[in-house]
Amino acid sequence: MRVRRLSRHCATGLALLALSACVTANAPPQTKPQARPADVAMPDAPIDAGPSRASQAMTRYYSAVQADLLAQGLLRTDGGGADTPYTDTDVIRNFERIAFYDEYERNAGLRRSNGRPVGLRKWTGPVRIAVEFGDSVPEAQRPMDRDMVSDYAKRLAQVTGHPIATGRRNPNFHVLIMGEDDRAQAVDRIRQIVPNINSASIALFRTLPRTIHCLVVAFSSSENDHSYGRAIALIRAEHPKLMRQSCVHEEVAQGLGLANDSPHARPSIFNDDDEFALLTSLDEELLSLLYTPDLKPGMYPDEALPIARRILTGTDGSI
Repeated sequence: MRVRRLSRHCATGLALLALSACVTANAPPQTKPQARPADVAMPDAPIDAGPSRASQAMTRYYSAVQADLLAQGLLRTDGGGADTPYTDTDVIRNFERIAFYDEYERNAGLRRSNGRPVGLRKWTGPVRIAVEFGDSVPEAQRPMDRDMVSDYAKRLAQVTGHPIATGRRNPNFHVLIMGEDDRAQAVDRIRQIVPNINSASIALFRTLPRTIHCLVVAFSSSENDHSYGRAIALIRAEHPKLMRQSCVHEEVAQGLGLANDSPHARPSIFNDDDEFALLTSLDEELLSLLYTPDLKPGMYPDEALPIARRILTGTDGSI
C-alpha cells in the first residue's frame, strides 16, 4: 500500500512539472536576459542529510535479520494451526508462567528477574493508545503504522472485552516509533510522559543495544501497585514492515499484563524463538483469561489459578 501511495504522489508531481514546462515554452521572454553579476552568489540548495550512517547500518542489520528468520520458516503470521495443537493444561501452565513471572527485575534495566512469582497485573481503566514518531521516520511510513496499531487495538479490545482504542486525546499507552537518530528525542519525550521515571529505565532507552529489537515499560497507577496506569513501548523505526508489526503485537500485549516469555508457549509471540510474528490463537486465550473480571490485580498464583481453571474448563476440578 505504501508503494502505491508513493507512486501516485510521483505521478502527480511529474504531471505538474510537465504542465509548467509547456507554459514556459509557449511564453517567450520579452526582454533580453542579463548576465548575473560575478559577485552575487547563488543560494545553497537545502540539503536533506537523510539517516545517519548508524541508522542506515541498523536498517541493513534488521533487514538481514528478518530475511534470515523468514528463510528458516519463522515469523509466521498464520496464528497457529494443525501443527501447533495445545490443551487447556497448556493454556493454564503458560498463563501461570507468562502472567505471574517477570522477564526482568523491576526498575533494574536488563537485569534478569529473581524468578519469584509476582501479583497479577492488568489495566483496570480504559487503555488509550497514541502512536508517536521520531523526526527521522519518513512521512510515507506514518499512516501505515498508525493504521496497523489502530487495527491491532480493535482486535485487543474484542479479545479482552476491555476498552482499548487509539486516539490522541489524553493517551496513557504511548507507542513511540523512533529510529537511531531519534534517541535524544525519545529520552526527552519519555521524561515528559513520566517525569519521575527512574534512572535505570532512562538509561535503558538511551543505550538500548541492537540485540533488543523493541521493549515496553508499564507503570502502576497511583491507586493500586498491580493496576497499570501508563505504559511506553519503543519500536525501532529501522525495522522492516513485518518486524515492526511483530514488535507492536508483542510489546503492546505485554504492556497489557502478560509480561514474561516462556519457551514452552506455542503457538505464541510470548516465546523468544521468533516462530510467530503476530498474536496467535493461544495468545488470545491468555489475554481473554487475564481480563476476566474474576481475576483481580494483585492475586498470586495460588489464589488465581484455581479461578482460571474454573473459567477455562467450566468446572471446579483441577487440571
